[in-house]
Amino acid sequence: MKMIFGLVFALSGAAAFAQTYTVDTAATKVEWVGKKVSGEHRGSVNAKSGTLTLKGEEITAGEVVVDMKSISCSDITDKETNGKFIGHITSPDFFDTAKYPEAKILIKSSKKTAKGLEVTGDLTFIGQTHPITFLATDVKKTDKTVSAKATVNVDRTKWGLKYGSGQFFKGLGDKMINDQFTLNVTLEAKN
Repeated sequence: MKMIFGLVFALSGAAAFAQTYTVDTAATKVEWVGKKVSGEHRGSVNAKSGTLTLKGEEITAGEVVVDMKSISCSDITDKETNGKFIGHITSPDFFDTAKYPEAKILIKSSKKTAKGLEVTGDLTFIGQTHPITFLATDVKKTDKTVSAKATVNVDRTKWGLKYGSGQFFKGLGDKMINDQFTLNVTLEAKN
């Protein structure tokens, strides 16, 4: 009987150390940078929902969903040119937001390193899911809040996004677009 009570106590104690936080979508920022031979473009996309579960200082689970229809470009100042650019990157050539209005990362685990938390999970966009690993830095946790920053480099061709890739199309010249784009995330969540 003592053994059963001890086991119940140990399990309830272990569960008490795990805390789940809800992503604060208004305070969370997801900024993107896409580069090409002749320059780069940058902008943002809105977080739609999410949760993070931490045990101690490590993220043990989580999910962050973004609204792909909210994608914006901040470096093209001409309204008409900006509209054309957004129209193109939301088309089937790129993110096909009419068919795939959301993207998400499902966090499976993390481990502490000298530079921060190495986070592993699955990234889903344009209808495909593939594993991804990235570094979360500036992780700050209290009983009520958790915040972190991350730079996530994504090789878009692994998800089948080949438009303008020199790996798949020859003779693109200065129209070639880098296969990788970067997401700079500042995440805020609360209990």
